[in-house]
Amino acid sequence: MRLSTITNYAYGATVALTLLSGAVMLMASSTEEKERAAVEQRALFDQMTATLEEDSYRLTEQARAFAITGDPSHIIAYRREKAALRSVEQRITHLRDQGAGIAELAALRDGLHWADALIDEQEAAIKAAQSGDQATARQILFGDEYGRELDRVAAQIGKFQYMLDQRTENTVRQATDAARQWRFMSEIMLGATALLFLCVLYFILKQRILRPVVRLSDVVSRLAAQDFAAVPPDFPQVDEIGDMAQAIRIFRENGLERQRLEQERDADRITRDQLSRMTQRLQGCDNIGDLVEVVRRFAPEIAPGFAGRLYIHDSRRNVMGQACDWLSPRQSGEEFAPTACWALRRGQIHKPTGELVDIPCEHLAGNIMAPTICIPLTAQGESIGLLYVEQPDDTTADQIGRTERYLEMLAENISLALANLRLRDALRQMAMADPLTGLANRRRFDTAFREQVLHAEATMAPLACLIADIDHFKRFNDTHGHDAGDAVLRAVGGVLNEALREKDCAFRLGGEEFLLLMPGFAQDQAIDRAIQVQQKLQELRVEHRGEELGPVTASFGLAVFPDHGRAETLVRTADAALLRAKNQGRNQIVIATVRDTASHLA
Repeated sequence: MRLSTITNYAYGATVALTLLSGAVMLMASSTEEKERAAVEQRALFDQMTATLEEDSYRLTEQARAFAITGDPSHIIAYRREKAALRSVEQRITHLRDQGAGIAELAALRDGLHWADALIDEQEAAIKAAQSGDQATARQILFGDEYGRELDRVAAQIGKFQYMLDQRTENTVRQATDAARQWRFMSEIMLGATALLFLCVLYFILKQRILRPVVRLSDVVSRLAAQDFAAVPPDFPQVDEIGDMAQAIRIFRENGLERQRLEQERDADRITRDQLSRMTQRLQGCDNIGDLVEVVRRFAPEIAPGFAGRLYIHDSRRNVMGQACDWLSPRQSGEEFAPTACWALRRGQIHKPTGELVDIPCEHLAGNIMAPTICIPLTAQGESIGLLYVEQPDDTTADQIGRTERYLEMLAENISLALANLRLRDALRQMAMADPLTGLANRRRFDTAFREQVLHAEATMAPLACLIADIDHFKRFNDTHGHDAGDAVLRAVGGVLNEALREKDCAFRLGGEEFLLLMPGFAQDQAIDRAIQVQQKLQELRVEHRGEELGPVTASFGLAVFPDHGRAETLVRTADAALLRAKNQGRNQIVIATVRDTASHLA
């Protein structure tokens, strides 16, 4: 029951009890009024009957005094007293009007009749005294009969008074009992009112209001201080306190939800900051190794608890090879064919488990339905890699949803950075390669030569330099055209490119001049390799538009560090040897000679 209803009931009951108590007190007061009225009536009757009895005695005394003394003044007084007496009915009527009962009036009437009979005897005695018969007058007034009649009058008046006393006593006793009962009922009403008031104070104010409000105020204070661990007490009753507790409970739930959202927002901000930092680092990467290191460092922070791997597509072998991993993933292998992953096939994120049933990827161990996420890395519609992660066992759906969004952003950033690196490598390759032969150009040679020189001088490792110049190349252009000359250059470039296993060691310096850098080759090894190249060129047959262009020969100049001087002068030394080879008739290998270690060797 609601407190307002209980309060209204208690208020109504209190008002009703108060009114009843007042009515009972009024009834008790009315009874006391009746008691006072009965007492006052008894006093009035006593006064009236006392007057009647005194009247009888005064007349008797006046008559007896005249009979004894013969003094006429007694006769005058007697006549005056007698004239003042009213009739019996008048005196009874007056008493009746004052509330005397029938039996009481009958007793009084008998007494008054006896008093009137005494008057007759008094008149007879007075007449006898006036006639001189004093003895008869005394006999009448002082005789036994007169005394008995006088006593009879007193007895009747006494009877009347007794009856009045009995009635008054009964009336007073009844009024007293009734007043006592009404007072008792009034006290009961007052006690009930006080008890009801105390019950309202204790059960409603203390138990239903004060105690719950104190408990709720403590919870409200803690909630106001953002302490949402405070649990509101459960008040199942349907009243204002219950409504207040429910409102506080809803406020706490809203606070917890707001706190959870703030925590998620803070975590999201931190993760986005990490993504931003990772993006900045990715933009500063110079090669794939730098990119892989950045991903290995930031991926566990962006997706905590999610083990994973980064795969990069190897176009030469057409496989997805592992570039790095974190948190020890268990399901996917280190490399697999692009067709083994449904994310790469479809070009979009793929999850074999979750709300919708899907097909597991073939690159998973045992092709099982594991909680994994595959996100393809694409650039201009081409799959260049794969971001693979494994979900922890204790992850909720909300966490998976948020982490999946971060992983998509991570994959997008990695894709962009990887595409930029590949584009940069392609542009660098284009800038460092000869477009006709595919060999490294002079710009690339300058960089590679400085690196090789520094390494050779630091380690004193041998470094050989072989410069080749196609003999009579102008003849091919003049006889067969520039296209034929380009075909010869491509064929020679191919031979030189296959001469060494090392990459970026064959260069086209310009025109028909080529160069081979052979790190780690001593002089004997370099001579053997130069002879092999010469033989392959002599065996070379170049066709252009179905026509064989004739034999291709070249002149070679060879210089080796440290046999032929300092490493930094190696190219000039080999170039001088090449010049001697041309002057000596071409199609030959000339080895540089040592003049002294401080001069340029020719």
